[in-house]
Amino acid sequence: MAQVSPFPGTGINRATGQVLTGWPHVVQSLQVIFTTQFGERVMRRWFGSAVLALLGRNMTNATILRFWSAICMTIDLWEPRFRVTKITPYGSAMNLRIGKIGFAITGVYYPRGHLGDYSVSVSNTLFVGTDAGILSLIA
Repeated sequence: MAQVSPFPGTGINRATGQVLTGWPHVVQSLQVIFTTQFGERVMRRWFGSAVLALLGRNMTNATILRFWSAICMTIDLWEPRFRVTKITPYGSAMNLRIGKIGFAITGVYYPRGHLGDYSVSVSNTLFVGTDAGILSLIA
């Protein structure tokens, strides 16, 4: 018989192998989703996001809007425990010119959202940044 976790939203930390629950598990899930391109997974070709395809582009207003759209659609499609309420760009003008940009994603974390229970909510912010073409997330 399959073992059921006592804590909903429980997983394994990709770096350490330890048990991961709650908000850190959501951050890890979003990192996996953001760094997976559409068609990359063999049995789940529709899984992923367009975020990686936008890395390295010239940071115009249109590109920033594409980033925001890709982030919002990805979170809405694949992570029911987090809902975006606001995205704010951050970084210096020099970093923007050379393609390094960051986004502060503010939203509502629902610990049991993947079970359809949206009664408990916590406001959280997630920082997504690019550096040398590498996507990083900081909670």
